[in-house]
Amino acid sequence: MGIPFKPQKVKLFFGFISKDEVLFLQTERILFKKFGPIDFMSRMIPFDYTSYYNEELGDGLKRKFVSTKRLIAPEKLADIKLFTNKIENKFSFHNKRRINIDPGYVSGGKLVLATTKDYSHRIYLGKGIFAEVTLFYQNGSFHPLQWTYPDYRTKDYIEIFNHLYKTYIERTKV
Repeated sequence: MGIPFKPQKVKLFFGFISKDEVLFLQTERILFKKFGPIDFMSRMIPFDYTSYYNEELGDGLKRKFVSTKRLIAPEKLADIKLFTNKIENKFSFHNKRRINIDPGYVSGGKLVLATTKDYSHRIYLGKGIFAEVTLFYQNGSFHPLQWTYPDYRTKDYIEIFNHLYKTYIERTKV
């Protein structure tokens, strides 16, 4: 029989998609107030991997990642996704989002994203939120799975998440 245990805290990060760079800054301020200091910000990355968001968010989209210094309990991910949904709604205009915010975390062996969409490989967390393991860490780097989004497979993203992994491991060393 296995013995239940409390998992180690994880490194929280957020991925933003928008064409409005001012919204990135406003969102970062809100996240700072809620989750504490931001310890990493990626550069702006053109988001041209899919047209899925174009109708709602517009053309010329950019992606940016930020992570928080404070580690979180992984079971908080559903509540964090609900909070980021409120931010998206706050900045919406005529019932259309102007920014997409994807919370996730990096742990010792995986990168997990929160979503409101169910699918065969996603696990229900509660409160209408699901989670998926998007990347796994092995042999010094993150690697995609068959369902990993095209942008999360890119060298740029993998380098960002490898950096987050290294800062996470340094913070959690005993």
